[in-house]
Amino acid sequence: MKLSRLALAITLAPALSWAAEPYLSEPLVVTSGRQAEPLAQATAATTVFQRADIERLQVSSVAELLERVPGISVVRTGGAGSQTGVFLRGTSTAQTLVLVDGQRIAAASSGTSSLEFLAPEQIERIEVVRGARSALYGSDAIGGVIQIFTRQGDGRSLKPYARLAAGSDSTYQRSLGLAGGDQRTRFHLGAALDETAGIDATRDGFGANGDDDAYRNRSLSLNLSHRFDETLQVGFNALDQRGQVEYDDVFTGLLPTTDFQLSSLSGFIDGRFNEHWSSRLELGHSKDQRETGDGSSAAPDYSFFTYTTYRDAVNWVNTLTLTDNQQVLVGADWYEDRLHSSTTFAEDSRWNQAAFAQHRYIGDTFSTELGLRHDKNQQFGSENIWNAALTLPLDNANDLILSYSEGFRAPTFNDLYDPWYGNPELQAERSESYELQWRSRYSDTGSLQASVYRTEIEDAIVFDESFIPQNIQTARINGFEAAMQQELFGWQSNLALALIDPRDRDSGHTLLRRAKRTLSLDLDRRFGDVSLGAGWRAISGRYDDADNEIEMSGYGLLSLRAAWQANEELGLSLKLDNLLDKDYAEATYSTPNGRFGYNSAGRTALFAVTWTPQL
Repeated sequence: MKLSRLALAITLAPALSWAAEPYLSEPLVVTSGRQAEPLAQATAATTVFQRADIERLQVSSVAELLERVPGISVVRTGGAGSQTGVFLRGTSTAQTLVLVDGQRIAAASSGTSSLEFLAPEQIERIEVVRGARSALYGSDAIGGVIQIFTRQGDGRSLKPYARLAAGSDSTYQRSLGLAGGDQRTRFHLGAALDETAGIDATRDGFGANGDDDAYRNRSLSLNLSHRFDETLQVGFNALDQRGQVEYDDVFTGLLPTTDFQLSSLSGFIDGRFNEHWSSRLELGHSKDQRETGDGSSAAPDYSFFTYTTYRDAVNWVNTLTLTDNQQVLVGADWYEDRLHSSTTFAEDSRWNQAAFAQHRYIGDTFSTELGLRHDKNQQFGSENIWNAALTLPLDNANDLILSYSEGFRAPTFNDLYDPWYGNPELQAERSESYELQWRSRYSDTGSLQASVYRTEIEDAIVFDESFIPQNIQTARINGFEAAMQQELFGWQSNLALALIDPRDRDSGHTLLRRAKRTLSLDLDRRFGDVSLGAGWRAISGRYDDADNEIEMSGYGLLSLRAAWQANEELGLSLKLDNLLDKDYAEATYSTPNGRFGYNSAGRTALFAVTWTPQL
């Protein structure tokens, strides 16, 4: 595809084609190159989940989707709403950038993103870019980028919907929404309420740890865009999620709860000045708030901590089409973090400003990509990051992609400014990654993507014996991953496989909580108005400590799902998770009674009714 055609697609696609149109042969993605492009043209390995996938798989959390991505290992510390870690290509949770409609949502205190609080009912699509993209996005994108897009209308008619679901552990899900618009305007407004009595996250029975840990989440989303003409479009996105989650205090045996709010607001102006220059300006604000206290009658007002991150951001991206096969992306980013906390930090705000440029050439015999980014941070100074990729078409169905990418991660407020354990002398973590990809569409019903990569991380931040963070760890991660789609005897199969060797280069130990082998297989088939599906997850053992003395067993999980579209307006679905009632743990904890693994949900069922009245 020539770049002039790609620029035209970017201009005409609604909201910069955040969601692919049904008439396209393959989806457009925007995260890999910060512009709309066909998935096959994105140089970074990318996995896409669209709204149809979310509904087909009947997932109840973002983690359920992400564990189907090759190279991702998910760790939870209990049931619904519990702290969730995502280890992408062997990197840590804080080394993966998470965006909602283009806005960073990570807490400035810990550097982690609250994926456990994101409701699938408010999500239109998720793009997962595997591999460092700091040359485009700056800090945190060492392992990759996860971008979540809120639901939107298709611009064709009014489409109301309502969904009610009930299941195990007193789980209830309710959602309703309205989508619609016309050729110029699109909108979607949705609300949801998820509740569950939960499971007991701990096994030891220490103190008050024998109770179930409930979870409640109220969410609201709004997506609105309007195209004035072929050269100008504006839009607004909003997502707000708030609620409460109970958890077990393994140290005191109290009954703590966390009241949370996770929200993101963004607006954009997308304009095309002429056939060579298009521009997009985004303004955004995000909030991550956690207030933790004790819910027991003994100390109802006792508060452990309060952390609230406010982030304002401005992003400006310009696409310059030089010739039919050459294009330059030029942009600037600015954001400011402000931390309000019950703990007094030495600093409670900082800004980051950056400029970047990326050149792309697309030819018949080879294609190239070369990018450079300069970041200036108020605390740790400047960083220069670059990336390069070479695409070699072997034939019409097979491509080889060789790439090099650098990454970095800025220390968090906890790392730098904590009054007891902060270290203001910390520098940014840095990485270098080398990758070889093979992409093949070997038949009309099958495709394969395979990658071999190596990532080296320097100045990784770890805690010394005094619990003071230091830039002392070096890590080496070798990996192989493959993703295959194939239709077989009417069944659509999706296979994701990853083999990872993540090691501390000084000690030779495997990095903690990283599974070396993961396998995901989904099979789905439609029989008229009835669809059936099954999923299998296999995760190898992992270590839960840096010294590799605490080894956790691997496990396999089987799930079944079915759906029936009774008529044009009414749909029924049923999902059975952990069908074999496997007892497993993804992480451990210590108490005065010893060390134990966190509980995970056993066999569960969820039945749902969806009503989509025709107007």
